[in-house]
Amino acid sequence: MKKELQPLFTPWKIGNLEIKNRFVLTSMGGTDLFGWMEMNHFDKLGSEFILKVAQNNCGLVLPGCQPVYNPMFGQWLYQNKKMYQDLAKWMPEFHKTGAKLFIQLTAGFGRSFTISKMMEDIYTNPVVRAAAKPVMDLDKITATASPSPNRWSDKVPSRALTVDEIHEYVEAFAKTAKLCKDAGVDGVEIHAVHEGYLLDQFTLPYVNKRTDEYGGSFENRYRFAVEIVQAIKAVCGDDFPVSLRYSVVSKTKGFREGALPGEDYVEVGRDMEESEKAAKYLQDAGYDMLNCDNGTYDAWYWAHPPIYMPENCNLADVEHIRQFVDIPVVCAGRLDPYVAAESIAEGKIDGAGFARNFLADQEWITKLINDREEDIRPCILCHNGCFNMCHYKGVPNDQDLSDSLGLARCAINAETMQWDKHYIKPAKNPKKVIIIGGGIGGMETARVLKLRGHEPVIYEKEGELGGTFIPASAESYKGKLRDLLAWYRRQMDQLGIEVHLNTEIKSAAEFAGKELVIATGSAPRVFRNVPGFDKTIEACEFLRGKEVGETVAVIGGGLTGCEIAYELALQGKKPIIIEMKDDLISMKGVCLANSSYLREWFALHKTPVYLETMLKEVRDGEIVCKTKDGDITIPCDSVISSVGYLPTPLAAESKNVHLVGDCKQIGNLRSVIWRAYEVAMKI
Repeated sequence: MKKELQPLFTPWKIGNLEIKNRFVLTSMGGTDLFGWMEMNHFDKLGSEFILKVAQNNCGLVLPGCQPVYNPMFGQWLYQNKKMYQDLAKWMPEFHKTGAKLFIQLTAGFGRSFTISKMMEDIYTNPVVRAAAKPVMDLDKITATASPSPNRWSDKVPSRALTVDEIHEYVEAFAKTAKLCKDAGVDGVEIHAVHEGYLLDQFTLPYVNKRTDEYGGSFENRYRFAVEIVQAIKAVCGDDFPVSLRYSVVSKTKGFREGALPGEDYVEVGRDMEESEKAAKYLQDAGYDMLNCDNGTYDAWYWAHPPIYMPENCNLADVEHIRQFVDIPVVCAGRLDPYVAAESIAEGKIDGAGFARNFLADQEWITKLINDREEDIRPCILCHNGCFNMCHYKGVPNDQDLSDSLGLARCAINAETMQWDKHYIKPAKNPKKVIIIGGGIGGMETARVLKLRGHEPVIYEKEGELGGTFIPASAESYKGKLRDLLAWYRRQMDQLGIEVHLNTEIKSAAEFAGKELVIATGSAPRVFRNVPGFDKTIEACEFLRGKEVGETVAVIGGGLTGCEIAYELALQGKKPIIIEMKDDLISMKGVCLANSSYLREWFALHKTPVYLETMLKEVRDGEIVCKTKDGDITIPCDSVISSVGYLPTPLAAESKNVHLVGDCKQIGNLRSVIWRAYEVAMKI
């Protein structure tokens, strides 16, 4: 282990509880011990994930947040006594690892509850709403401090919680915490005065307009959170640790409006001045630790940083708030372990919080210890598998039901939280498998085939492995994607996979009768009916280094087009975005934390965006576009085309021919990797 990391491996205390090192797994929905959006029970997949993390040298482990009132089926978390008995039987196995476990309990989501189209239909139909109430009581689970708009939908507003309901929640926290303690759990974390969840909504002036004892003054706004820790301490004792998930600053300009890094704005939530007071107040109320980051659901990119956010984006604010309390403070949010180690060594924070890193690679701390950093499968901050709640104009959460119920999976690791169906099973009849195409899909197929005992052989027409992922990872801010590409190339070397570079296979016929995987990707879509379209620079051409002028029109405002426009702006150029739909990134699979960052960044920097606009002609020095108000001419020096791709399979799928990646169906990295894994398991 490198000496720079040693501060991360020193012990520390939360109250009287000693933690063996400074690594903290922070909670993610889906890694729950009592189930996620289902009937509460002791969860096999959740416990398997938690145990893997603990066995791989994490000091403090926090499973996914557990609502004390289950949004599905309306059950209070303390009512199912059997799952606590199951937990008690499992805890000795967990404690063998030397790690400590805090279960994170939440009052719920309030106005941040993720609304889908189905939920809108339920809520807006009184008959259906009444019928659905025993399963999903939207009126209760979206209730907040004061009547407010939902983060995702205008059709499902939030009402105010009654005082009796607040008291019911407080009692539920105490009862649940006592059951956790009796089961052998080391502590609980209260979720949260953080991220604009229900408890946080009570503290935030732009949400809380109450005039009773839970609104108005500072003390009243924080009363709900204070009563919870006091109730827990009353039944569990002062020595039972209670952590608080805490957002230092809300970074919020208003409903559905975040504040970007470095932006000059007026805070409507918790500013630093109030946070300094609140942190000490919450400590004095009885909280034993603050687990910190920034943001709200209205400024979601702070709590769930996409790749565009700076590394260690929350660290300075967390280090500042540490000066105002005597209890330990943890920082989370795109944290670099070396930077975290330095901050811990200097006494500026006490613990380092990581989450998505563990989804990509549960063994990453062990690999750090063993000087195997190159073998760590890196999180690329995409949210495609773990948190792909998607939102764009006119559409609430555009997410498949399987994703809503199956959070905390990983785009780049098909096994995580899917061990019941994705696991390496040795091949009964090992065989030679030809793979045409050495992109990510081809390499993932080869990796899994080799682990199963097969003999994969890759043929790649270019001089290096990576395919379209090479340009896809080329932007200046995509270092994590380049790390993933390096990881895959290293896997090919370490596994001894036979690779033929600069070898183009023009016909699958030469491998007739053999087991064959086609991973030949896709080709750019071409608008042949647009005069001058041949003057455009295709997105991958630009990403591979083709020069462009000062003012650049980007045709296509999907994720790729917006990322290219963002890169152009970072280079000091002047991008213009042309999009035929009525919103940017109007597509499924892109987390709101990612898309809202880009939309708000373009708005802040006054990047010209033309929505509901179609390219009509490309000329020298300008483009002509069609809008609902007529044709317009837009001057520009260069035009980049980012209008999508079409599959280019070398052969049709058959018994011995398998299609992987975009040559089968255009998708994203998750669909490529998961499909490759599944194909490799079937051979």
